[in-house]
Amino acid sequence: MNTLPRELPGDTPIEFWENLIPENKLIHRGIFSPDLEEYFYAVSDKDFTQFDVYVTKIGDGQLAEPQRAFFNSEYNEHGMSFSPDGNSIYFSSTRPVNILGVSETWHIWRSDKVDGVWSEPSFVDIPNLRHKLVSHPTIASSGTLYCHVSELDYSNMDIYHSTQVNERFLNAEKTNIWLKKQMGKCTPFVSPKEDYLIFATIGHQLDLMISYNDGKGNWINTKRLNDRINQYGQGNPYVTPDNALLFYASGNTTNQKWKVNWVNIESELKKTARPINS
Repeated sequence: MNTLPRELPGDTPIEFWENLIPENKLIHRGIFSPDLEEYFYAVSDKDFTQFDVYVTKIGDGQLAEPQRAFFNSEYNEHGMSFSPDGNSIYFSSTRPVNILGVSETWHIWRSDKVDGVWSEPSFVDIPNLRHKLVSHPTIASSGTLYCHVSELDYSNMDIYHSTQVNERFLNAEKTNIWLKKQMGKCTPFVSPKEDYLIFATIGHQLDLMISYNDGKGNWINTKRLNDRINQYGQGNPYVTPDNALLFYASGNTTNQKWKVNWVNIESELKKTARPINS
């Protein structure tokens, strides 16, 4: 991270590269490629009619002029994330699947890097999610993919996961996340080792939470991230490969001054914190 032309944040969040947001747009997500050489971010119109993903290269302490990401299309794209090895990128898109029996909505797509060249994106078919809205994929080193899933009208949104067998994804299962008060969940980020999961709960605003893997298929000791992070409605978490810096979107529907913040997250990753009590 020392290639960035600014001081790294401490435990108080600050805005990351405010000048990257196009005029009259809202920013939703910001992530690095695993080699930290490219920064991808998703923006939309203020009425959420069009979503696009941009990328800027990082070098010599400077950011290059942003360009539309190679997988961006005439349709909508957002919710992107890389596989831990950097050889695949997963993203959400409304582009047509052109498969009989698959609903027209947000689905997951993937592009693979082969000999340094990104392949044409392909539909990620999770059989029991063909008639669901599926978005914001995040994948662990094991190949297990996490995402949020809802009905086509965005109701009943929750986090699901699907394992891979012979490079095919199996039926997804709802991820068993312990919360004292059950509520909708969205925009997950899973660590490569699957030892922690950061996600947003859906209430009067979005709040970022963290949960820990008990090794038995359960996510426990869930806690709300601190008040410095949870202020104005948060989502789209992403953590750098060194488990040091959290990026997340912040904003609300009232002022629409959305931004991507970054903050040192190392102390929040400790399992010694008390579980959520709300």
